[in-house]
Amino acid sequence: MTDAIARHAALDRRLVRAARGIRLLGLASWPAAVQHAFLAAWRQGRAVLPRVEYPKLDFAAARTELRAVAAAADPGHPLGIYLRESAGSWERAARLLEALGTARAGAEAVALFGRPDDPLPGDGPTTREAAHHFIQIASELDHELFSPAEQVPVSATALALQLQGDLDEFFGGRVVQVELDPELIAKAAAGATRIRLRAGAAFSDYDRRQLFHHEALVHSLTALNGRNQEVLPSLALASPRVTATQEGLATLAELITGSIDIGRMKRISLRTEAVAMALDGADFLQVFGYFLGAGQGEEESFASAQRVFRGVPLSGGCAFTKDTVYLRGLVGVHTFFRLALQRDRLRLCRWLLAGKMTLDDVVRFEPLFADGTLEPPTWLASAPAPSPCGCRHGSNAPAAWPGCWRSRCSPTASASTTSAKACAEGAGQRCHAASAAPIRRLLHCIEARASRRRRCGRDCKGGSLRRRRA
Repeated sequence: MTDAIARHAALDRRLVRAARGIRLLGLASWPAAVQHAFLAAWRQGRAVLPRVEYPKLDFAAARTELRAVAAAADPGHPLGIYLRESAGSWERAARLLEALGTARAGAEAVALFGRPDDPLPGDGPTTREAAHHFIQIASELDHELFSPAEQVPVSATALALQLQGDLDEFFGGRVVQVELDPELIAKAAAGATRIRLRAGAAFSDYDRRQLFHHEALVHSLTALNGRNQEVLPSLALASPRVTATQEGLATLAELITGSIDIGRMKRISLRTEAVAMALDGADFLQVFGYFLGAGQGEEESFASAQRVFRGVPLSGGCAFTKDTVYLRGLVGVHTFFRLALQRDRLRLCRWLLAGKMTLDDVVRFEPLFADGTLEPPTWLASAPAPSPCGCRHGSNAPAAWPGCWRSRCSPTASASTTSAKACAEGAGQRCHAASAAPIRRLLHCIEARASRRRRCGRDCKGGSLRRRRA
């Protein structure tokens, strides 16, 4: 280990200790009692804004240490760039948590996650415009693309047992534990070794596949792989700066395994529109009513509105904007994968699973992976070749997960690659190849797979990633 690597490894350990208590989503989320009280009043015709009390937090010492780490990191070294950007992201998250319940928290959220009127990669349509497109098409087609079997509710208890079996089979043992959580407002939440499901919630078979590929085989798997990084253990942590890449990668995993459906894209898009409404002045009640009007049930509408208003005032004008990153991340990651495939650099895509990092990070880290400074992913997902209906009844020969990109359903196959070339070939460059065309192709891909799966006469369960110990 060179002196520069050793020095940055020591700085990374300091960063991990400083960031340990900065649990952005956990500290900003609401207790289940808030939901119960609101819905009880709502059903009695007494609609009032929820009352949420946030803890008073002080991360002054952590912020000081994070600034010291950033100052000591070499801005010309790949690890130094990563540490400086990560420390800045964690420091901003700390400031957000210190301002919970105020407009300043909303401003910090926008700085961390962006806005719905930000353009998608490639300076194409805005995220909000893309969301409108998905909502419009989904509203026309979602009822037609579901078979009756896909609408049968599955209890949280049954899903937990099914998902636990899927995970145990993938990992070859009990590596990730599935638990029921009555205090969880979201339907699911994932960590490195634990996936929580909301007790009492109703799920579908689509939910099972989406949780497996999205939560487990991206969010949990990258955290587990990050824990194996001796030099850079912070790759196990979900800093806010990696959110777009992580959520884009996880949503993409749903897409390439045939686990996504038009209803899922509609939910993601509705959240984007709801964030825009809140920023434009809509309060919690108006956003809650928006989700109800879009066809969501009372509990799901509350959970969706809570995602928009966690940590910020409920009277409108502010939003927790994390939900704007899904579509933006999906287009960016998909474009990156396509370019890596075209240039025979799929190793970048595999290394992207070695921890929680951005697209820029994995490009800068390429020489560090090549010389063994950074470890390749311990756990790497693979998938069977898809059949024409997008289900798992085709060839059983496994292919490396990024190899699934050799598909006729390629949203960015003909996208302009002029400025995106640097994304796969040069350090520090951002991927800007996507435009409106990939959005249309993504939509076509989802529609086509859902339609083919509905016509499939067999017990079609969609693509299934299989374990491969790298």
